[in-house]
Amino acid sequence: MKTTDTPPTGDERIPAPRAGQGPEVRKVAAPVPEKREGAVLNVFSHGVLIIWAIMVVMPLLWAVMTSFKTDRAIFTSPWSLPDALHFENWSRAWTEAHMSDYFLNTILVVGGSLVGTLLFGSMAAYVLARFEFPGNRFLYFLFIGGMSFPIILALVPLFYVMQNMALLNTLHGLILVYIAYSLPFTVFFLTAFFRTLPTSVAEAAFIDGASHTRTFFQVMLPMARPGLISVGIFNFLGQWNQYLLPTVLNTDPEQKVLSQGLVQLAVSQGYKGDWSGLFAGLVMAMLPVLAAYVVFQRQVVAGLTAGAVK
Repeated sequence: MKTTDTPPTGDERIPAPRAGQGPEVRKVAAPVPEKREGAVLNVFSHGVLIIWAIMVVMPLLWAVMTSFKTDRAIFTSPWSLPDALHFENWSRAWTEAHMSDYFLNTILVVGGSLVGTLLFGSMAAYVLARFEFPGNRFLYFLFIGGMSFPIILALVPLFYVMQNMALLNTLHGLILVYIAYSLPFTVFFLTAFFRTLPTSVAEAAFIDGASHTRTFFQVMLPMARPGLISVGIFNFLGQWNQYLLPTVLNTDPEQKVLSQGLVQLAVSQGYKGDWSGLFAGLVMAMLPVLAAYVVFQRQVVAGLTAGAVK
């Protein structure tokens, strides 16, 4: 009798193994993913980052290198390395150009304003984030509205307010202005951060008999350390490089901050020709900012990502 074999439909049939042999194993090749497009995009993004790093780092290195040159070497060979490290440029800028006084005034103003900004900003942000009361959203959006208000529009009325309060040409008056100027962004940033913190820890503190003040300073504030460091770095950069506010509100030569001192140094050295001292003063102003970012780089990134993931 003849039988007609019909071709298998659907899945392929595997013949039965013969006696003494194991089952036949067929290897199926896995599909090769398309990596070409991803590789091109990766090379392009790395190339853009390398170009951006060169554009940022090269001016800084050139300024540091120029600060150790003589005035003649700056104009004759601006791109070459200094023949010797002329540290007298730094000492001349520190003493004769009064950079030491400007530096001290800046540390006092920025240090006082930074502490006040983080203290008052964290307290306001904690209340807005953790307590519900009438007018909560209104106050929150009022702080946000302060971020969109140009400071240049408030200079004239601010000048007369400071004059009436006898705060012109004083370091403590400049500290108060810096705090008011930095509070909107600080409250906006920390409000979102406090909302991500667990409420069970604060509830446990209340059950143990802790007051709202003790819970805030001993429990919630240490938990918000990454956010405080991040917003502190941003405020430090903005307040350290602030020029418009001290120019209008602080005209006393003995009370000038570093940004005003650099401008005065640039104007005066432009006539004297002491360009090496000018670059030395410029590097002095840059070093604290670079050091702060290098030291707290990880905390800044942790604070930015912690506020985005709950």
